[in-house]
Amino acid sequence: MSGKVLVLPGDGIGVEVVPVAVKVMRKVANDAGIKLDFDEGLVGGVAIDQHGTSLPDITLNSAKTADVVLFGGVGGPKWDHLPMAERPERGLLRLRAELGLFANLRPAILFAPLAAASSLKPELVADLDVLILRELTGGIYFGEPRGVREENGEKVGFNTDIYREHEIVRIARVAFQLAEKRGRRVCSVDKANVLEVTQFWRDVVTRIHQTEFPHIELSHLYVDNAGMQLVRAPKQFDVIVTGNMFGDILSDIAAMLTGSLGMLPSASLGSTGKGLYEPVHGTAPDIAGRNFANPLATILSVAMAFRYTLNAGACADRIEKAVARVLADGVRTRDIAGDLTSVVGTVEMGEAVMAAL
Repeated sequence: MSGKVLVLPGDGIGVEVVPVAVKVMRKVANDAGIKLDFDEGLVGGVAIDQHGTSLPDITLNSAKTADVVLFGGVGGPKWDHLPMAERPERGLLRLRAELGLFANLRPAILFAPLAAASSLKPELVADLDVLILRELTGGIYFGEPRGVREENGEKVGFNTDIYREHEIVRIARVAFQLAEKRGRRVCSVDKANVLEVTQFWRDVVTRIHQTEFPHIELSHLYVDNAGMQLVRAPKQFDVIVTGNMFGDILSDIAAMLTGSLGMLPSASLGSTGKGLYEPVHGTAPDIAGRNFANPLATILSVAMAFRYTLNAGACADRIEKAVARVLADGVRTRDIAGDLTSVVGTVEMGEAVMAAL
């Protein structure tokens, strides 16, 4: 078994957490006899500084030939003055689109030792296991027309929320297929009471359910109610499927149920099995360069890469068990420390996981 891995640390704490996760990935692959070829590239703000663009052609070409893209994060105050189309985040959006990565899997799993770190009562989040499936290449983030123009003497900003039928069909199928391997329940989230595009979303999801997956339980929620339910009774959910913007918001809400954004991995998949794997937490510029960042979300993203792209579920299990052991031993970075006064840094947490392996 073999594969090609493109490492894109990006900006902020990405350059701290990604190398830690790469060490874990190398060890687990070597122990399992999996040959991985690693390459590294620039994306985001650091790519703008060196190449004048957030996604250089050399990076994009490398990504297209890779099996796994391990991504850190992009953006930060240094580049906030740039026009929207030139900011670091546009590089990530273009990378997802160019690779055809339309399905973003964001699991919210609460490790038992972190129940007290959640913002909710432990009994509400104990044994939490929710999977949020976010459509990634359509919706308002990509819709045209977009921009700012002048009307009747004042400026007007506008974006277009648009979904094509095939985009909804393919993400709905992924949701039902994932649910078949879990709790066999899908909740589709929209805003069908005020947005025609999401009424269309609901209609298409319902049709796919009735014609292809009638054995899976399907429910619908408006996005505002879904956000409320996630913090009221999160264990009612199994798989949540929703559009690009709603998924972006709800997955961050779900992250806090697990204690910290630093605990939430993600996988972005297309139709080929190749994928981009990244922590949800972003670049966290306020703590960048201080050895404060929690690398566990990135390490757990590596586990997802073994499971979904490299077809090495045993390797994924091994990483997840190592993380669970470290947490059970009381090792904490500051974001999940709670009332504990003894915390470790990014590097030390990585060393603890390596020792557990």
